[in-house]
Amino acid sequence: MSSEITVKSSNIFPLKSAATREQREKLLGQRGCVVWFTGLSGSGKSTLACALERELIERGALAFLLDGDNVRHGLSRDLGFEKADREENIRRIGEVAALFAECGVITLTAFISPYRKDRLRAKETVGEERFLEVHVHAPLETCEKRDPKGLYQRARAGEIQNFTGLDAPYETPENPMLRIDTHENKVAKSVSSIIRLLKERGFLHQ
Repeated sequence: MSSEITVKSSNIFPLKSAATREQREKLLGQRGCVVWFTGLSGSGKSTLACALERELIERGALAFLLDGDNVRHGLSRDLGFEKADREENIRRIGEVAALFAECGVITLTAFISPYRKDRLRAKETVGEERFLEVHVHAPLETCEKRDPKGLYQRARAGEIQNFTGLDAPYETPENPMLRIDTHENKVAKSVSSIIRLLKERGFLHQ
């Protein structure tokens, strides 16, 4: 599977919406964007994203979380964990997240997304101004101790191949919008830092 995706049909013509993004955002009282959480398994991406979604909803903002396991049960259930499949999974997520952001939704994505070029492609799809990359960091040994799904243990036993951080690479973000060290910061403090960023960037007004 090539990382360069082309449209196979020449008979497809995008339909222009009758409503503009600005009109939708005016209705919602917010601006659409994508908060892209990336980090190792066990780093705390889903925990942080869930807490942020809950806080945004309580503030009256429209937010939606796209989580790795949920997406792989539906949109990407045909994909495995080889490099090409990982790339395609993130490409699909980038496209879906861009649609949500276009609707004015504060969209949260929680995926390992280990490769820089895949995250860059997602940023280009969403639009640089609306793409907020958040590196959720914890040392590998901390992630292994947490191991909420028992994946590291299975990977160490040889039951899982191509496991990020062990026998598959994780390319650390070079210039993330935020880096959150979950082994040092409590969830509430981390959520507050992201809320502050959303306000500073004009995506959230409450």
